[in-house]
Amino acid sequence: MDEMTASLIDKIKVVLESAQQNAARQVNAELLTAYWNIGRVIVEYEQNNQSRAEYGSQTLKGLSKTLSVAFGKGFSVSNIQFMRRFYQTYQIQQTVSVKLSWSHYCELLSISDEDKRSFYEKEAVNSGWSVRELKRQVSTSLYERLLLSDGKTNKETVLSLARHGIEMTSPTDIIKDPYVFEFLGISENKPMKESDLEKALVQQIEKFLLELGRGFMFVGTQQRVTLNNTHYYVDVVFYNKILQAYVLIELKTVKLFPEAIGQLNMYLNYYSAEINDEDDNPPIGIILCTDKDAVTAEYALGGLSNNIFASRYVSYIPNKTELIAQVEAVLNEWHK
Repeated sequence: MDEMTASLIDKIKVVLESAQQNAARQVNAELLTAYWNIGRVIVEYEQNNQSRAEYGSQTLKGLSKTLSVAFGKGFSVSNIQFMRRFYQTYQIQQTVSVKLSWSHYCELLSISDEDKRSFYEKEAVNSGWSVRELKRQVSTSLYERLLLSDGKTNKETVLSLARHGIEMTSPTDIIKDPYVFEFLGISENKPMKESDLEKALVQQIEKFLLELGRGFMFVGTQQRVTLNNTHYYVDVVFYNKILQAYVLIELKTVKLFPEAIGQLNMYLNYYSAEINDEDDNPPIGIILCTDKDAVTAEYALGGLSNNIFASRYVSYIPNKTELIAQVEAVLNEWHK
């Protein structure tokens, strides 16, 4: 195949791939519209036939059987129930995002809390999550972890997350507590070297990036910092294109110690002076540790000019009930 022919084929491939993507988006939009309208028809039927409400489950079973015979798969009783709930939840059709699939919405409709559901919907759109990624973020309680990250949860924080998702305007917006590394498959009580943790995270870099959040680009591990002919090494370095800042991460397989903060502060000063370009914002430092004492962290991190944060990480999915209870406790205290 000569060079001219190869170029021609590449151009045709671009045209076809674009057409396929546009067709898929159009099909998805039409499917969401159809399911929304089916939900509307069912709800209106129920409202106009109150005397038959007690036979609702039988009606759905009959409807499922008839539609399955006529149109094939996609009309199970549970799916029709989701269509009904879809319309009840999004009664203004324009609020439905065609950037999400029906499978996304089935996952979202299983979330009863309106603010929480709205947050996950916004983030699924903003971050381009697949259905699998959405399920992981819900199962690892991203919403609750973000609300608890800075210890200052209040109603405004809840409303902001619900209305806008994660607003990447300041370094604090990228911090979570705890970070969840369940994808590593590490036993909760198994001792681990920092080098092994770093290696495991890099091997699962796509999942690590998903857990870090939107806008992260991997730079490398063991990035050298040389001061007075002495070499030091930053565990993991990323660049966040939204905040336009380097993010330096130090991994500690023990609880937080003040010395780690001083070391990371030195690295940030080096990056500010030697690595940053004119358009870059000040670098951000994150210490990921197994535990942190609130008082120690407050005094060790207080008064620093650099953006340094300490967060816990866990190798298992947190207890969602406990996290929700913590959020409710903080909100109740705020209301008082």
